[in-house]
Amino acid sequence: MAVEAVIWDFGGVFTTSPFEAFNRFEAQTGAPRDHIRRVNATNPDTNAWALFERNEIDTAGFDALFLKESTALGHPIRGADVLPLISGMVRPAMVEALKACKARFKVGCITNNMVTHHSPGSDTDQKPRGAMGQIMPLFDHVIESSKAGVRKPDPRIYLMMCEALEVAPAACVYLDDLGVNCKPAAQLGMKAIKVVSVEQTLAELAQATGLSFQTTLEATR
Repeated sequence: MAVEAVIWDFGGVFTTSPFEAFNRFEAQTGAPRDHIRRVNATNPDTNAWALFERNEIDTAGFDALFLKESTALGHPIRGADVLPLISGMVRPAMVEALKACKARFKVGCITNNMVTHHSPGSDTDQKPRGAMGQIMPLFDHVIESSKAGVRKPDPRIYLMMCEALEVAPAACVYLDDLGVNCKPAAQLGMKAIKVVSVEQTLAELAQATGLSFQTTLEATR
């Protein structure tokens, strides 16, 4: 089936991965490397991270519960110390690739986020600011886990996007920096691309869509 839509994750795709910031924080505080990722991967549907991304707990609740979970795994880290690490640096080449895709296909964004902190949404009716405020309006539709009450890798959130864009899963390309989130997209019939690097991602996206991003890469280096 021909491609009709390209669906994107946000963090780790349009921005550098927060995992890099997590590792720097762990090194600075003496925590084991990848400790934060281990906390997030333990009980992934019911832990502090999952509850916060579904907006089932507030910032104070996340702070306390993450501290409890990280302590149980051997090294205490407050949730409040993790939140500032989430935002990354914008990758200009990925933004230009989004614009190129938008000129030919429908484009959507599915993001697991925290409505109270570092997310496209907020506790108020304010619009997202800065680079995020420039990128989010480019999408035809955005689904935020904290507003939808469902988060990746739940297959429902991908089907919600397909319904909003009026496309079949088999007509979609999906990009995400986490393999666990790419797997359900692929199982639904989407062409899933795991974002490892900008160059690798754009090469695979070019193959999937028939577009060329070589000029984009050269212009943003």
